[in-house]
Amino acid sequence: MKKVSFQGEHGAYSESAAKKFFNEEIETVPCNSFEDALKITENGESDYSVLPVENSIEGTVGQSIDAITHTELHAMGEKYFKVEHCLISIGNLDDIETVYSHPQALGQCSDFIKTKKLKTVPTYDTAGSVKIIKNLNDTHSAAIASIDAGDLYNIPIIKEGIENNTNNYTRFLIFSKTNSKEKTNDKTSIIFSVKHEPGALHHILKEFNDNDINLTKIESRPNKNTNWEYNFFVDFLGHSSNSKIKSVLESIEKNTIFLKIIGSYPVADLG
Repeated sequence: MKKVSFQGEHGAYSESAAKKFFNEEIETVPCNSFEDALKITENGESDYSVLPVENSIEGTVGQSIDAITHTELHAMGEKYFKVEHCLISIGNLDDIETVYSHPQALGQCSDFIKTKKLKTVPTYDTAGSVKIIKNLNDTHSAAIASIDAGDLYNIPIIKEGIENNTNNYTRFLIFSKTNSKEKTNDKTSIIFSVKHEPGALHHILKEFNDNDINLTKIESRPNKNTNWEYNFFVDFLGHSSNSKIKSVLESIEKNTIFLKIIGSYPVADLG
C-alpha cells in the first residue's frame, strides 16, 4: 500500500486531495510542517508527499513553495481539489464569537467572518482547528474545515459553504524520489533567481517566447537568505526531458543565480 505524507491532521484537505489523486486505498501520514512531509519521503518513510501550492482565491501558499525550494524530491503529479469550507462547532450559529482555522481558510471565508463579526485565531491546519475546538469544548468557538474533518472529530457542521467564492480550488503537487516519464500533455515547474543585471529576467522570458513554450504561471517570492532578492516560481507546458525544453533550460541557466527544476508531470483537469 502506498504511504503518502501531508501537513496537518487527519481530515485535512491535503489528505483528501491525496486520496482523490491516487484513487485507491493509501496510508496517509500526518506531519507538523510542509518540510516534515517532504523529509519523510526523502527518508523513505513514505512513498509520496502532497503539498498545496496555490489557491484560486488566496493565491500561492508561500510556506509550501519555500519548503519545495529546498527538497531533492521531484513533483510527479498535480491535483486540483475543490475546497468547500464548513463552520464546525458544538454551539449554535448565533453563539459563535471566535473562529479557528489555517490563515488561507480564514482568508477564503473573510466575507462570512466579517459579516458575523467573528474574532479569528490562525492555526497550523484546518482539521487541526477542529481538534482544538473539541478540546476547548466551548459553545462560543468554532472551526473552519471540511465536512470530513467534522465527521472525523464528531463535531457538528453548523453551516456549509461559507467560502467567499464557490469556485474555490486548491492546487496540490505530489512529490516522490523519481521523475515522471514524458507524456503527451505535460507541465514543468521550476524555481529560479536572476542575476542582478539589466534585462536578466527579460532574457529568460524571451527564451521561452522564442521557442514557443507556453508559460502558464510566473510569480515572484522573496528570497529569505538575501534581502531584496526574489525567486521566480514558473510553470510552463512541456516535459523537462524533452530535447527542446532541455536546451531552453540550459540557456536560461546562464542568466540565473540558481535554477531548480521542481518536476514535470501530466497536466491535471480542474476538479
